[in-house]
Amino acid sequence: MSSFNNFSRGAMAAAFAALISSSSAQLTTACNPMNTTQAPCPENAGLCQTAPHVTDFSKGADSRWVVADGTDLKYTGDGADFTISGRYQAPTIETDFYIFYGRVSVAMKSSPGVGIISSVTLASDDLDEIDWEFLGGNNTMVHSDYFGKGNGTVSDREGDHDVATPHDSWHTYTIDWTEDKIDWIIDDVTVRTMHYADALDGHNFPQTPMKVRMGTWAGGDPDKSYWTRLWAGGNTTYTEEAGMPWTMTVKDVEITNYNPAEHYKYTDTTGDSSSIAKTGTQCK
Repeated sequence: MSSFNNFSRGAMAAAFAALISSSSAQLTTACNPMNTTQAPCPENAGLCQTAPHVTDFSKGADSRWVVADGTDLKYTGDGADFTISGRYQAPTIETDFYIFYGRVSVAMKSSPGVGIISSVTLASDDLDEIDWEFLGGNNTMVHSDYFGKGNGTVSDREGDHDVATPHDSWHTYTIDWTEDKIDWIIDDVTVRTMHYADALDGHNFPQTPMKVRMGTWAGGDPDKSYWTRLWAGGNTTYTEEAGMPWTMTVKDVEITNYNPAEHYKYTDTTGDSSSIAKTGTQCK
């Protein structure tokens, strides 16, 4: 196999343009409202409050977060630790509610470790997605990314942003998502803006209710494809000498729903924002 270091940036970019991103490949949906053999799907439970939902993990667990099977979080005075201490581990949590446009801020330290990915993701049932992604082998930057309906064939989805020692220092990463644009913000400074028309004239713009998901996983695992391991920064070696265990720590999360409702319902299979009906909108 060719060395990761010898693979040119140009060839890498061309490969990424032809492949669905590794983060998107991690996402699944039990019922896709755009799939005519599955629709109609169950309604999405909404965050029915006008004030932000704030989770302070330094005080322990929050019942509004669902812990994935096999996930064992440790809570300390610093927050929630998402630790990979062996192969096949991918500690992950997600909200038990959806937001329909909104603002999500996460104060965190990302995980070190070659091939280890830390992520903060907004994800919908029809595979709309907005991401922050951190490479464990790079302590100087973070990726921003998005998908519309799982379409990963557009080459300009991803942005790279400088950030000082994200593995070692606390930073607050924010996604501000409206029907017109998405802002990615680090420590109150906007580092990227994507307008609706920038995403294939809106076709690829995320526009359906989303959960918030956070976790770590090994993109450099030997079972992953060459391209996934390349994107993740190299092969993951599960040894103490390689630095294992590897931990992402999340201190707190603040989530604001711009269209609060008890439930959201897809009224057709278009995946368009206009197809989303809100019920129970008397939220306080």
